[in-house]
Amino acid sequence: MKKIKLNCAATMEETFTDFLTSRKAKGLADKTLQSYEQQFRAVARHLDVKTDIAMLQKADLDAMIVSMREAGLSSNSINSYTRTLKSFFSWCNEQGITRLNIPLYKAEETVKETYSDAELSVLLKKPDIRKTTFAEYRDWVIINFLLNCGCRAATVRAIQIRDVDLDGGVVFYRHTKNRKTQVIPLCSPMIAILREYQRYRNGESTDYLFCTETGSQLTENGLRQSIARYNARRGVQKTSIHLFRHTFARKYLIDCGGDAFTLQKLLGHSTLAMTKHYCAIYDADLTKNYDNFSPLAQMKAGSAKIKMSDKRR
Repeated sequence: MKKIKLNCAATMEETFTDFLTSRKAKGLADKTLQSYEQQFRAVARHLDVKTDIAMLQKADLDAMIVSMREAGLSSNSINSYTRTLKSFFSWCNEQGITRLNIPLYKAEETVKETYSDAELSVLLKKPDIRKTTFAEYRDWVIINFLLNCGCRAATVRAIQIRDVDLDGGVVFYRHTKNRKTQVIPLCSPMIAILREYQRYRNGESTDYLFCTETGSQLTENGLRQSIARYNARRGVQKTSIHLFRHTFARKYLIDCGGDAFTLQKLLGHSTLAMTKHYCAIYDADLTKNYDNFSPLAQMKAGSAKIKMSDKRR
């Protein structure tokens, strides 16, 4: 009688499906899982994912990186793909499937785009409540809220009326990226804005604070498009909601003199890594009182003093 042999061979594609299942069981957000799938599909254009994963070699991964570079992919895109693969291979190592891993591809340091003070002044101008629509008024409140705390769009959509404690001056985030409840302070102007807004909003305690005109929860795309229209109507070309998060970080560090540890808590980062990234880009110590240290500013100031002295003569 023939003995049955176990066929342990599995392609990289099949193994990645198992990886996604394990991540889903661990509680990763659907959006994160979708991102993993999208990035794996992108990787599959530069690597044969039908290969037996046990046969995969470092040379194959090196060839993948070369292919990505030759295809004109940015260093940040390649970094993103290798980050996903690194998580995948780390899981494979834990499962005893392979000992292979991949280092992160070096990303290019970029300055995060933000809204200028001139653009913010236009966006923060309050619409005439007697003439405007509920949607425009709501969007104005949302933009104020984003500048109060720099939260993500998903968090804005998930806030319920009961989550806002105006007497205590705080808002509770139940929906965050790391799934941890956060308590975020509200500044005095924001408290006043939300008091007025809630008089118009009404609703039950479990209703969503920032809702559609029919009272339902805003969809991700609905919120994005609504803010884009709001900005465009006011002549602001930038329309990204996430730029408000970058703007909050920059202004908090530079204009407000905030510190990295508090910013980490406000932005909901689980580690200081991303917060340090903001600090490196928007270095408050470098920009603060730079006129006192800039050779150009000193030369200009000296020149102005000489001219004033000549006039007095």
